[in-house]
Amino acid sequence: MSTLFELLEKIKSKPGLYLGSSSITNLQMFIQGYRFARSEVGIVNTEAESDFYKNFQPWLQNRLSIRTVNAWDKIILLTCIDEKAGFDYFFQLLDEFIQRDKSQP
Repeated sequence: MSTLFELLEKIKSKPGLYLGSSSITNLQMFIQGYRFARSEVGIVNTEAESDFYKNFQPWLQNRLSIRTVNAWDKIILLTCIDEKAGFDYFFQLLDEFIQRDKSQP
């Protein structure tokens, strides 16, 4: 089974195949289903996956200066015109999130 980040790269290049359309909401639901399926069959998250699941939302709230109890997809939608723009912006933010620790000595 692919890691979360390998799968996200596939989704980024062919969103219609995995999500039906380039939708941030569909992406968030897909990720939740993927996480659940892996836990059901006993696949342990990688360190990077655990970091994403635990820290992406707080990092995103800080990055966008938004305080809310909404899920990360809804936070992104607050700053975007539509689902497609939110989908595209997610991948930009994900790259920033992944690179956040690499830029510090």
